[in-house]
Amino acid sequence: MEQIVEGAKAPEFKGVNQKGETIQLSDFKGKKVILYFYPKDDTPGCTAEACSLRDYYTELKEKGFEVIGVSADTSSKHEKFAAKYELPFHLIADTEKDVIESYGAWGLKKFMGREYEGIIRKTFVIDENGVIERLFEKVKTKAHAEQILESYAS
Repeated sequence: MEQIVEGAKAPEFKGVNQKGETIQLSDFKGKKVILYFYPKDDTPGCTAEACSLRDYYTELKEKGFEVIGVSADTSSKHEKFAAKYELPFHLIADTEKDVIESYGAWGLKKFMGREYEGIIRKTFVIDENGVIERLFEKVKTKAHAEQILESYAS
């Protein structure tokens, strides 16, 4: 699979969110989209990342960003996760891993000396015209919103 880089056209995607609504990238034309991929709902790192984006959600919205999280969890798991942590943004249930794979967020991982395939935590910021503007491959889970905002502070 070809690696997606900054400046490339973002792959179109369609998925079902935690409310059972179908959303797609083209729904957000004219807005910047923070599309973040994470391994699993309700785990420490994924919760920290989601809560960081939640805590800065108003500021992100004011700067024109929409936030969309993607994992292979089901819509019902996303619904519980979003309710538990009061997440105000979309969480796409990509159980077939179509979106995950199209963005190169599936691959070989290492943990405690063991190798396995799984979701690679990464974030893409897609501009108003559907082009990858920023790519974060070293995500700071506890300060991810700040990491994104700092990259635009200049």
